[in-house]
Amino acid sequence: MAAASYPHQDAALFDAVRAVGMELCPALGISIPVGKDSLSMQTVWHDGEREQKTVAPVSLIVTAFARVTDVRRSLTPQLRLDQGETELWLIDLGGGRNRLGGSALMQVFNRTGGVPPDLDDAARFKAFFTCIQEANAAGLLLAYHDRADGGVLVTLLEMAFAGHCGLSIGLDGWAENTLRALFCEELGAVMQVRRNDVPALRALFEKHGLTDIAHMVGRPKEKLQIALRLGDESIARWDWTELMQAWSETSHAIQRLRDNPYCADSELNQRCDADDPGITPKLVFDPADD
Repeated sequence: MAAASYPHQDAALFDAVRAVGMELCPALGISIPVGKDSLSMQTVWHDGEREQKTVAPVSLIVTAFARVTDVRRSLTPQLRLDQGETELWLIDLGGGRNRLGGSALMQVFNRTGGVPPDLDDAARFKAFFTCIQEANAAGLLLAYHDRADGGVLVTLLEMAFAGHCGLSIGLDGWAENTLRALFCEELGAVMQVRRNDVPALRALFEKHGLTDIAHMVGRPKEKLQIALRLGDESIARWDWTELMQAWSETSHAIQRLRDNPYCADSELNQRCDADDPGITPKLVFDPADD
C-alpha cells in the first residue's frame, strides 16, 4: 500500500518492490503468486480555509502458505510442564543489534527509536527455518513463539500465559543491555525443549550455522511468578496475575464498550484467576488410536 504521486512515496514504493520481489524472494527461493494493492493511501480535507492531509507510509503485508506434512506436529506458544525439566532457547536473527526503531516500547514513549529491525541475512533466515523444521520433525520442540511483535519479554510472557505457569529468565550472555534486548522486535523465536534434548538441538544449531545467535534464556516453573535475573542479581519479579491483568487491559476495555460490561469483567476475572484450569477438553475417543 502506498500514497502514489505524493512526494517521495513513489521512490519508496519502488525500493520496497525491488527489495522484496527482486532480492529477498529469489534469495529465499519463494515467489509471490498474487497481490492486492491500494495506491491511494492519502486523504485531503479542509478545516475551514486550511487544507489538511493524512498520508499513510508505504506498507507491505505478506501472507505465506506451505504444505503441511503432519498437522500433529503443529507448534503453539503454550509452555508445557508435563515433560520434566525444560529450557527456553532464543534464536536471535538480529545478531545482537537490538534495534528499537518502530517498536511498541518506543511508541509508548512517543519516540521513533531510530533504526528499525531488518532482515539482514536471507541465507541465515533460510537456515533458521530449515533448522526449526528439522528440530520439530525430530520431536525436539515442545512450544514455539516468534519475538517480532513486542520483543522477547512479551514473547516469554505470552508463552507463560498460554501455559499457565511462571518463568525464571536469565539475562546472562545475551541481554547485558537489558532494555534493548528485552523489547527490540528483531526477527527470531523462542522455543521450549527438554533439557535432555538440548545436545541434539545444539547439534542442529551447529549444522545450520546458528550457534552464535542461540541463547538459553530461561526455564518454565510451576510457581506463578516471573523473575528476571542477571548473574546473582534479581532485576525484577512479578506476580503472574498482575502481568496477565496488564496484558488483558486493552482488550478488556474494548470489550466493555462493545459487549456486556458484566460479561467482559467476568471473562477478565476468569482469565486472571490463578486457580482456573482453563479450557479442559473431555474426549470421547482415544487420540492414540490409528
